[in-house]
Amino acid sequence: MNTKLTLNLNKEIIEEAKTYAKSQSVSLSKLIENYLNSLTRNSKSKSTVSPLVESLTGIIPSEYDEKNDYRDYIDQKYS
Repeated sequence: MNTKLTLNLNKEIIEEAKTYAKSQSVSLSKLIENYLNSLTRNSKSKSTVSPLVESLTGIIPSEYDEKNDYRDYIDQKYS
C-alpha cells in the first residue's frame, strides 16, 4: 500500500535528485523508497564483512574492461 509523504528539502537538492533519477530511468519517489528501504534493511540485518573484503571494496574501477585486459594478456603470452 502506497502512502503520501511530505518532505521539506532544499530546492537545489530536489532538482539534482530529479536529474539523477531521470538519468537512472526511475521516478524520484522510487529512488527515495529504495534508499529508505536499503537504510532500514541494513539496520535490521547487520552482516559482518571481514576486514580483508572491506579493504578490497572499490579497488576495481567501474570502467574496467576485463575482456580487453584478458585479450592483452593472451596476446602477450603467445607472442
